Amino acid sequence: MTSAARLSAFAIAAALTVAGCTAAPNSGHHAPPATATYWDRSRMLRALPFTSRRTGVLAPRQLGNSHIAGPLAGLRVGALFVRAAGHDHFCTASVVASRGKNLLITAAHCINGGKGSTGYRSDIAFVPDYRDGQEPFGVWTPAKLLVPPQWADSSNPDYDVGFVVLEPHDGQNIQQVLGANRLGAAQGDQYLVHVTGYPSSSSSPITCVNRTSRFSNTQLRFECPGYTGGTSGSPWVTRFSRRSRTGTIVGVIGGHQGGGETPSVSYSVRFGPAIQHLYREAKAKSIRV
Repeated sequence: MTSAARLSAFAIAAALTVAGCTAAPNSGHHAPPATATYWDRSRMLRALPFTSRRTGVLAPRQLGNSHIAGPLAGLRVGALFVRAAGHDHFCTASVVASRGKNLLITAAHCINGGKGSTGYRSDIAFVPDYRDGQEPFGVWTPAKLLVPPQWADSSNPDYDVGFVVLEPHDGQNIQQVLGANRLGAAQGDQYLVHVTGYPSSSSSPITCVNRTSRFSNTQLRFECPGYTGGTSGSPWVTRFSRRSRTGTIVGVIGGHQGGGETPSVSYSVRFGPAIQHLYREAKAKSIRV
């Protein structure tokens, strides 16, 4: 579940913070070796979403119809399992291009508790194309975690984006196995996007194609039913090519209301200068694993 004039206020604010938009402390976090074995089938099936988005009704003008997604290798999406406050949870993450070929994008709140928390979540694992306890591409663990300091220090919803640098798995990096989408900067309001994620209401991922709209200078909005808890971090992929099975990510479910209070309306941070800066930092860290 980022037109130049419209973004002027955000661009000015982001320009003031971009120099400080480095990874939050502990970004050198390494997953314990036991993380991959911790996430057995029973734990994955019992994991809960961070939020339980209330049932909502689509207004007549809203379009889009979510449905169970087909094989996800083309969209590079998987379930992101985490442990927080002694409980098992899940979100959604996807592979984004990097020189290290080992980078994911998700919502910051999926991997870091933000203001007043202990920081980064523990026992994080990425399971591409996860379905009903099955792990067709294995369980991947993180080498480094990155969120903006504006999220880590104050839980600012305009910075609810995070990156995960993965360790190799069976001698390969995740991008070598699945491929990767590009990361784009949202310069306008309306994008035709594919949004795929893992809702708590289904044992399989769902996908929907619809146009985004402007919510604010710093946030975009997407309307489609079915995006219950667990879809946080779901990529918004535009310019999707059925031939190459790749596209450009212009958002992830998160931000305002943690991504939305109803399953019918979702939000994303605009990928302005500050998020682009964090992405460059994440790509640099990805080649040092």
